[in-house]
Amino acid sequence: MTASVRGPALKISEIFLSLQGESSRVGLPTVFVRLTGCPLRCVWCDTAYAFQGGRTMPLPEVLAVIASYGVRHVCVTGGEPLAQHNCLILLRELGDAGHSVSLETSGALDIAGIDRRVSRIVDLKAPGSGECARNRWQNLDLLTAQDEIKFVLRDRVDYEWARSEVVERGLADVCPLLFSPVANELPPATLAGWIVDDRLPVRFQLQLHKILWGDERSR
Repeated sequence: MTASVRGPALKISEIFLSLQGESSRVGLPTVFVRLTGCPLRCVWCDTAYAFQGGRTMPLPEVLAVIASYGVRHVCVTGGEPLAQHNCLILLRELGDAGHSVSLETSGALDIAGIDRRVSRIVDLKAPGSGECARNRWQNLDLLTAQDEIKFVLRDRVDYEWARSEVVERGLADVCPLLFSPVANELPPATLAGWIVDDRLPVRFQLQLHKILWGDERSR
């Protein structure tokens, strides 16, 4: 698409149907809408291909593609989807269409304008990501029980940082908490053992889609 696009539009990296691989919705058939662009550069990022490229699609076309899959659950992700202002319109329109919507966001941008029907999966960046300073802590005051906080952890230093944030900020009383190991860096059993030893009130998770399909795109 070019400048001839009229009305709200989005730069889309990909739209595809798969199983949700993370969060409390894991295993559910879900349409993923991956938006192009991200202002962060986490050292372990596994979707760097979404930093650029993609194509500009009018909002009605995006909604039509999503509807064509015939499933209720939709996950809007990136990149960083909130880097595109029209993402807020997309989220509202998906809610109006009756979808159960989740948004995966880095936690670096303001989540205040997101439609209240959307489940916000906020990724707090640990030191090992290289982007810990970008965490927007004000977002925590906006979260509700339908939202989730995700920590992707690279090593023991990351784990101890996350454990401290969970305890000192009382995050378990805010919403569900997710702890994930960085693939091929922190052994899953090691992270699981730390969580059990500390009796942390968090959900350990692996990326189901990677277990099933590896690093294959659009899966």
